[in-house]
Amino acid sequence: MAQIGLKQARVVDVHAHLVLEQTMGAAGAFGPWMGKEPDGTPYFQIGTTYRLRGVKYAGGPFMDVDLRLQRMDQFGIDYQVVSPNPLTYFHFIPPTEAGAFCRAHNNAMAAAIGPHPGRLGGWAALPIQSPRAAADELERSVRELGLLGAAFGTDSPLRLDDPELDMLYEKAVALNVPLYIHPGPAGIDGPPGDPALKRFDLDIVSGFAAQETLAVGTLIYGGVLDRHPGLDICISHGGGATALLMGRMAKAARKRPWSPAALRPEGAFEERLRRLWFDTHVEHPQVLDLLARAVGTDHLVYGTNFAGWDEPDAESSVASHPHDHAQLARNARRLLRADSATLDTALENQR
Repeated sequence: MAQIGLKQARVVDVHAHLVLEQTMGAAGAFGPWMGKEPDGTPYFQIGTTYRLRGVKYAGGPFMDVDLRLQRMDQFGIDYQVVSPNPLTYFHFIPPTEAGAFCRAHNNAMAAAIGPHPGRLGGWAALPIQSPRAAADELERSVRELGLLGAAFGTDSPLRLDDPELDMLYEKAVALNVPLYIHPGPAGIDGPPGDPALKRFDLDIVSGFAAQETLAVGTLIYGGVLDRHPGLDICISHGGGATALLMGRMAKAARKRPWSPAALRPEGAFEERLRRLWFDTHVEHPQVLDLLARAVGTDHLVYGTNFAGWDEPDAESSVASHPHDHAQLARNARRLLRADSATLDTALENQR
């Protein structure tokens, strides 16, 4: 299995985060830092106000690559694309600190996955509050470090359809790499979310789905896909509530006064929706079936939130997945340019 690689992998996981020791303190006063409470409970801290307690990063598959590979074998995952921890997107801190963190993160990621090109690829971290810096870091990460694309959050000081971000989208198209969008909990380094989200983990249980749905609407209504016809973007967790709200979103495109002329014809919204990609980490087979009918099985890729609180059970993660892993792996290879010179160059740089 160790030499299968992306081009031959039977199971490809695109939704898997990692934490890197070399990035501790890389954002200056914003951290991040790890430690233990007096009672031994581990914590992960951002700045002076956010502390995640009880999640073990050190000594586990989040940080130890050998343990990650062992766990991938247990779960039947041949190849995995690892991405930044959503707690460390740092999209709301000053660009200088954000850029320093992203450079340190991407260097450390490339070093961590480099010895395992047959099993691991990487999504780069980007300081998207500074689009020029983000575009430059994407190019460096792809051309020099061998990363396969970039992952960033749904929220930043710039909306996803802001014209300032066009230079980043143009760079992704020029480099022939995809982008992966995943939420981070509100209020870590930016504006606080609804106080109700702070109860019962609703910020990640339902808040993430809201952010992902907003991202889909913003990308389509805001014309990003029209301005960049060669751009491939994958949204985590099946795009949140998109499958449930697709009809309502499409009707808004046809009827609401703010909708651009290009979205008003019947089927125009749906056509653009089918250009986006979605990972299958949605927790319920009926939701996944609805999503597949909405966007097509050819734009779904497998995702696990590997080693996270909501990862699939090892016994069921692959064997009982309701969609064909051969199809999902083929889709992942298309998304990640496995048949292009881009991937060959990335793997060569990774080595």
